[in-house]
Amino acid sequence: MAQAVGRELELKYSRALNLSEVESKQDPESEPYRSKYAARELLKELKAVLGQRAQAGESEDERAQDGEWLQKAAVLELQLGLNHTETEELSAGEEHLAKCVQILETCKLSPEAVSVFMQAENQLGILWAGLEEMEKAQTYLEDAESLYNQYTKEIGTPPFDTHEHFLTEEERLTEQERQKRFEKVYTHTLYYLAQVYKHLDMNEKAAWYCHTTLQRQLQFTNYNPVEWAINAATLSQYYITKQSYMEGRLCLAASSVIFNQVGGPSSESPTEQSEEERDRRDQLQQKKAEIARCWIKYCLNLLQDSRKLLEDDVGELDWDRQEELKIQLRKEEEEKEQGRKSAVLFGSSETFDLIQSVEEKVSCTYPADFTKAREVFLVGQNYVQEAKEFFQLDDHVTDHIEVVQDHSALFKALAFFEEDQERRCKMHKRRIDMLETVYKELNPQYYLLVCRQLQFEIGDTYYEMMELKVSIANRLDELDSHNIKKINHLAQSAITYYNLFLDSLKNSEKKFPEMLEADVLRPALVCKFRIGWLYGKMITSDPKIQLGNLQQSVDCYRFVVDYCERQPQAARVMEPELELCAEMTTLLPARMEKLRAKLVAFS
Repeated sequence: MAQAVGRELELKYSRALNLSEVESKQDPESEPYRSKYAARELLKELKAVLGQRAQAGESEDERAQDGEWLQKAAVLELQLGLNHTETEELSAGEEHLAKCVQILETCKLSPEAVSVFMQAENQLGILWAGLEEMEKAQTYLEDAESLYNQYTKEIGTPPFDTHEHFLTEEERLTEQERQKRFEKVYTHTLYYLAQVYKHLDMNEKAAWYCHTTLQRQLQFTNYNPVEWAINAATLSQYYITKQSYMEGRLCLAASSVIFNQVGGPSSESPTEQSEEERDRRDQLQQKKAEIARCWIKYCLNLLQDSRKLLEDDVGELDWDRQEELKIQLRKEEEEKEQGRKSAVLFGSSETFDLIQSVEEKVSCTYPADFTKAREVFLVGQNYVQEAKEFFQLDDHVTDHIEVVQDHSALFKALAFFEEDQERRCKMHKRRIDMLETVYKELNPQYYLLVCRQLQFEIGDTYYEMMELKVSIANRLDELDSHNIKKINHLAQSAITYYNLFLDSLKNSEKKFPEMLEADVLRPALVCKFRIGWLYGKMITSDPKIQLGNLQQSVDCYRFVVDYCERQPQAARVMEPELELCAEMTTLLPARMEKLRAKLVAFS
C-alpha cells in the first residue's frame, strides 16, 4: 500500500513539474498562468496525501521522525512557494517558503535537506529584494551562503537534489550530478547576493560576488553565453571606475570570447527568416554592440585617467611627470603580471588562451606618450565602428549620438598626447565634423537635452581649436590675413554654439531664466564666460568693431558676476572663473575708455 502511494506521489509530482516548467511556456496570453494553476492543484493534492498520515493515527512524534516524508513535505512547500511567487501572489509565496525553512530547520545540515533549505532561502531573498526589503533579502542569502560553507566543511557529501525526493532509487542521481546541482544552487546564492550588495551600495562586495559567480558559471559550465558575456562586460565598468584596468580588461576579453560561443546569424537573408529568427538576430547584434560600447569606455577611461596623471595646472602635458610615469610603469609592469596570477581568473584550459589573446590586443597600463595612447585609441575606434553597425541614427538616435560623443572624446583624449599643435587642431576638426553631422539631423523640439549637450561640446571644441590657433599665431613674427580670418572664424563659431545653448534655456517668451536649474547652472555660466573671452580675442583693425567686441566681453563677464552675487551656490561652482570675471569687469572698461579717446582724437 505504501509503495502504491509512493508511486502516485512520484507521478503527480512529475506531472506538476512538467506543467510548471515546460507546458507553462506555451500558455496563451489570455491565460498566462493556466499551467501554473494546474500544477498548483496537483501540489496541493500531494500535500493532502502526506497530511492524511496524521489522520490515519500516526502521532506527531512518529511523523517528525519519519525523515523521508518530512523531506517531501518541505519540497512541496518549496514548490508551492515558487508557484505562488511566479504567479505574483507574493504573500502566499512567502508563507510557503517560510514553512519549508521551518520544517527543515533542525535537519538543515543533512545531505537530504541542505539543498532544499538553501533554495528556499534563495527564493526568500529574491522575494524580499523584489519588494525593496534589501536588508531582509541580505539576511536570507547570507544565511544560505553560511550554510553552504558549513556543510562543505563539516559534511562534504554530495547532497540530494530537490526533485530526488520524488524519484525511485533507480532514478536517483549520481554523486557527480548531485554535486553539480548543489554547486549551481550556491552559485545562485552568490549571484543574488551580488545584486543585493549592489542595491545596498556595497559596491566592492557586489563586484567580488559578481566576479566569483561568473567564474563558477564557467567552471561548472552552467551559463547562457549571451547573458554571461553581458554580465562580464558590465562588471568591467565597475573595475574601470576603480582604475583596475587589468581586471576590467580581463572581464571584457572574457566577455568577447564567451559571446563568440553563440551561434552566428542564419545564412538566410532577413526577408527569408521567420520573425523569431529576425528577433534573435537583432538581439545578438544589439548585445554585441553593447559589449563594444563597454570596450569603448575602457579605452576612453584609460586615456582620460592617464591624462589626469600627466597634465599640469593649465591642462597641458607635464614633461617631468611623463618621465616619472614611464619609469614607474616599467617598474610596475613585472610586479603586475606576477600579481595577476593570484587574481580571480576566468575560464578553463579551453578558454584561457583565447581570453589572453584578446587581452594582448590592448594595454592595461597608462599610456605615457602619443605612440602608446594611439594604440589604445585605435582599439577604441574599432569598437566605435562595431557599435555603430547596430546603433544607427535612424533607429537608435540617443545611443548613436552617445557612441559618436565617445568617439569625439577619444579624439580629445588622444590630442592631449600630440605635441604638434597643427595636428591637434586636425583632431579637433574631426570631432567637430562628426558632432555637427549628427546635430544637424536632430529636431530640438524632441531632443532638447541631447541638442544642448552637442551645442556645448561643439562650442567647446571650436574654443579649443581657437586657443590652439592663437598659440600657434603667437609664435609667428607677423600675423597674416589668413591666420586672422581663421582665428576669428573659430571664435565666432564657438560663440554661435554657446549662444544656441543659452537660447535653449529661454522660456516661451524668449526670456532668460532668473534662476538656472542645477544641471545647467555651470554650463550656462561657463558659456557666458567663454563668450566674453572669445570676443576679447577676436582680431580686427577697425576700432569701432573692437570697441563693440570689448563691450560684448564686459556684458558677459558682468552677467556672471551679477548672477553669482544673487545666487551664492553659483559662486561656488564658478569659483575658478569668477575671480577673472570680476577682474575683467574692472580692466576692460578702462581699456575701452582709452580706445574711445583714440577714436575721438582721430575723428
